[in-house]
Amino acid sequence: MATLNDIAAKLGVSKSTVSKALNNATDVSEEMRKKILETAVELGYANKRLQKKEKKLCILIENMDYDTPNQFGHDIVLGFKQMAEPEGWIVDVVPVTMDFQKLTPYGVFMMQRGYQASFILGFSLLDPWMQEFRSSRVPTVLYDNYIKENPNIASIGCDSQEGFELAIKHLMKLGHKKIGLISGPLDSYILKARYNAYINALYKFGLEVNEDYIGLGYYVAESTRKYIPKLLSQGVTAILFSHDVRAISAITECNDRDIHVPEDISIVGFDDLPMTAYTVPPLTTIRQDRLALGKCGFYALSCLLNHVAIGSILLRAQLIVRNSTGPVPSEKATPDSAITLNS
Repeated sequence: MATLNDIAAKLGVSKSTVSKALNNATDVSEEMRKKILETAVELGYANKRLQKKEKKLCILIENMDYDTPNQFGHDIVLGFKQMAEPEGWIVDVVPVTMDFQKLTPYGVFMMQRGYQASFILGFSLLDPWMQEFRSSRVPTVLYDNYIKENPNIASIGCDSQEGFELAIKHLMKLGHKKIGLISGPLDSYILKARYNAYINALYKFGLEVNEDYIGLGYYVAESTRKYIPKLLSQGVTAILFSHDVRAISAITECNDRDIHVPEDISIVGFDDLPMTAYTVPPLTTIRQDRLALGKCGFYALSCLLNHVAIGSILLRAQLIVRNSTGPVPSEKATPDSAITLNS
């Protein structure tokens, strides 16, 4: 463990200057404070005096709503707090942006706020802090992300492979053989994982793997508008979606085109958002137990804080069958309205 003397020696300043900077004294310049904080993080210094004041954890969240019970992140945050707070931890939920990450190194942020560890929600592979996690010494748990070869970083999530296998097995029982996928671009760990899960499941069950059955697009409405008619024209009779939001958009798109779900096309989502039980028709989807994910996040963080290096924990997936999936049409005829792209 680095000491104040180590930091002072590296920067060529006095030990007292280092101490003042780490404790936010006003007679140290912001430029010097920044250098000292960054060097402290680099050397692995832990401000024991600051950490002893409070047991503090943070949930750092981006691109995920969590304020109200019908939002995806709400139950994850709740599950984490249900485990952490009875053990005396103060848990702060801190929204962050890419711009903030560019300005403030992760380790510096954690040291300045006195957080001992963090739970990360909603980050993509493009986030600046994702690079810092590769070498960070701060105990950190990532939801739906994974960092190799760092014993201070763990990952939790839902088993995408198991989920897609359950969905495809269900569709095969209904007679479907041409099964497509519509997803966001593969710029996140979880979207890559679900894409690979789809491919692997098709191979496992001996179904055709065809790139013409796959649509990748950033904007939800645009990608469903583009790929629903394309996949139908290829004879696809069922489509898996990387997230429920895309699946719900697809149901809307089909309704607009007079394509009947599930009579003309079966649709399966992923997540089981609260709204999926109330779409028309109700959405068949792969459920993530969000409360359990939050509890699992704290469990993983507890392991790291107790110097138990774990890689990843995957919760079981569960297929929730509703009315958006049905038997394959006996004679597949593509509706004329599906072929013509909307302007």
